[in-house]
Amino acid sequence: MSAADVLLAEISEQPAVLERLLREGDEVAALGRRLAGAPPRIVRLAAHGTSDNAATFGVYAFARLAGWTAIRDSISVPVYDGIRPDARGDVAIGLSQSGATPDVVGWLDAMRAGGALTVAMTNDPGSALAAAAEVVVPLRAGEERSVAATKTYTSELAVLARLAAHAGGTGPALDDDLAATAELMDASIPGLQQAVEPVAEALSWAGRMVLTGRGPEYATAREVALKFTELCQIGAVAMTATDLAHGPVAALDERFPVWVSVAADSALPAVREAVGRVREAGAPLIAAGPAAAEVEGAWALPVPAAPQLVLSPLLSVLPGQLFAVALARAKGLDPGAPRRLRKVTLAR
Repeated sequence: MSAADVLLAEISEQPAVLERLLREGDEVAALGRRLAGAPPRIVRLAAHGTSDNAATFGVYAFARLAGWTAIRDSISVPVYDGIRPDARGDVAIGLSQSGATPDVVGWLDAMRAGGALTVAMTNDPGSALAAAAEVVVPLRAGEERSVAATKTYTSELAVLARLAAHAGGTGPALDDDLAATAELMDASIPGLQQAVEPVAEALSWAGRMVLTGRGPEYATAREVALKFTELCQIGAVAMTATDLAHGPVAALDERFPVWVSVAADSALPAVREAVGRVREAGAPLIAAGPAAAEVEGAWALPVPAAPQLVLSPLLSVLPGQLFAVALARAKGLDPGAPRRLRKVTLAR
C-alpha cells in the first residue's frame, strides 16, 4: 500500500474510531461527572498544529454544551517567559497525537504547578504528556502512520464534545448523536471521494487559498487550511467569515480561491455576507459542509447535517481532507509523503 493509500485508509477509519471511543471511552464520562461536581473557573486548552485546531473547536464545545468559558492558552508565557499563572480552580487540557511535543508537556507541567487539574488527551497513554497529567484521556485512534493527521483530529473533536456534554448533563444524548454522526460519516466518504476529484482538477493551478467559517466551523477552516498547506504546497490561511469580509477581501481575485465551511446555524447570515463579498471579487468559491447549498459557489461539496449542530465539524472536515489528497495528486505531489515533514515534532 502506498503512503497516499495509507492516508486515504486512515480517513476512512474515522467512523470506526468514533465507535471505539463510545464503546471504550468510559473515562470521558467519569471526568465529565467529576467536573460537573466542581465546575472549573476556566478551561485552558493548549496544543500545536492539528491538535490546536481541535482546541479551537473545544472553545465552542465547552461554551455550547457545558456553558463554560474555554480558551486556547498561551504556551510561550509559562514555558519560555517563565511566568506561571495562578491556575487554581482551572482545568488544563493538553492535546497531542504523540504526547511527545516538549513545550506542550512543559505547559502542562506549569499548569499543574499553578494548581490546575491537568488532563492529557493523547493517542499514546504512555507518553511524556500523559505522565505529566493527573488524568489521561486516550484518543483511541489507533496507530496513525500518515504524516498528516486525520483520524486523530476527529477523535479529539469527539472527546472534547463528549467531555463538555457529560460535564453539562447531556452526555448520554450526545453519545447517541455521536454514534449517528459516525454512521453519517461512513456513508458520506465514498461519494465525497468521487466528488472532490473534478474540483481538484479544475483548481490544480491554485497556489494560494483562503478558508473561512464561523463558530465551530472556524475550527474546520483552520484544519482544512493546514491540510492544504501540508499536502498541496499552497499558501492557505484560515480566518473567520467576518474577518474575511473586512480587510482581507481586498486581496481576492479570480486567481485566489476561497473555501467556505458552512453549517445551518446562527452564523449563517455572516457567512452569506462574506460569500457575497467573495463573489464580488470574482474569486472561485468552494462551499463545503451541511449548508453548502445555502451559499452560491462555483462548486458545492455538501455533507449531511449532524444530529446536533455542535457535531457538524466532524462531517464538514471530510470534504477538506479528501480534497487535499485529490488536489495534491492533481498537482503531481504525493499526499502521503509531504516534503520536509515528519510525524512527530520534537523541537521546541
